[in-house]
Amino acid sequence: MSDSIHIAVDAMGGDFGPRVIIPACLDALKRHPQLTLDLVGQQNELTPLLDKNLSKRSAQSVADRISIVHAERRIADDERPSYALRQREGTSMYKAISLVAEGQAQACISAGNTGALMALGRFALKMLPGIDRPAIITAIPSSSGASYMLDLGANVDCSAEHLLQFAIMGSVMTQAVEGIEQPRIGLLNVGEEEIKGNEQVKLASRLIREHGGLNYIGYIEGDDIFTGKVDVVVCDGFVGNIALKSSEGVARLIGRQLRTSFAASSLRKFLGWLVSPVLEEIRAHIDPARRNGASLLGLQGIVVKSHGSANRKCFGYAIDQAVAEVRMDVPSCINRQLESHIGG
Repeated sequence: MSDSIHIAVDAMGGDFGPRVIIPACLDALKRHPQLTLDLVGQQNELTPLLDKNLSKRSAQSVADRISIVHAERRIADDERPSYALRQREGTSMYKAISLVAEGQAQACISAGNTGALMALGRFALKMLPGIDRPAIITAIPSSSGASYMLDLGANVDCSAEHLLQFAIMGSVMTQAVEGIEQPRIGLLNVGEEEIKGNEQVKLASRLIREHGGLNYIGYIEGDDIFTGKVDVVVCDGFVGNIALKSSEGVARLIGRQLRTSFAASSLRKFLGWLVSPVLEEIRAHIDPARRNGASLLGLQGIVVKSHGSANRKCFGYAIDQAVAEVRMDVPSCINRQLESHIGG
């Protein structure tokens, strides 16, 4: 693979659109000298914003590595995936994905409508052989560093066979990105005992356990997600999305409460100053924004989903995630191992 990395960015997606995405892209170009970016969106909106940001001396050095690809409209956050699929032509999200499908870009990043991104990605890039549905995966903080969790919302209703496929993809992704030879896989459940859980989870546990090549340790409960007990957490998208959003909410609550508590008196402010390096280290480790950038696994191409509310710094993390996946060629890593995995 060439050292150069070419990524298409849906510049119209997310809550803040190009006014956040463009500065984040320029920051990323400075961090990654081999990176080139296509900003996909409405040219009459993107051009003045790009020119304004490039007018700063610090951005001039990257001007030749960023370009605009015109798309007439954006997909709204409340559009149904089926409607987005029918009306895909001319949208920034579909054009960005199409650049990957056509081989003009190696990855696509969007902060837009998750359901539409999944539907369009599946339509344009197709699924890897042996995989029925794409799954959203991201790194979450744990006591040992980070674990990977999927699915996080792409599939609300999953069969036991889908959960097996998620386990396979999560294992291969973790092997590729983290270099863990035999990632430990846990199936999220309401208890660790074999009698616990619904029939779908029980069947999935049996399929994963009976499958060769997977380091399956059994059921884990919600509080095990962050202990480092496993490297891969498998669940359906309904459960995974709630678990992820709940953990992000708790992290923000802890941060707000600490700030309020240390501001309550002069003595507490002084104590807060003394322990601020430790608090900053803790905050950085549990901050969900540091791991902004969820991958849609199972597609024949790299698609990274950013939080819709991501700011400049957080969107930059999603770009970093896409760069890492291109360097590791994650879809090929998954594809090389799927045949033997699926075949047992």
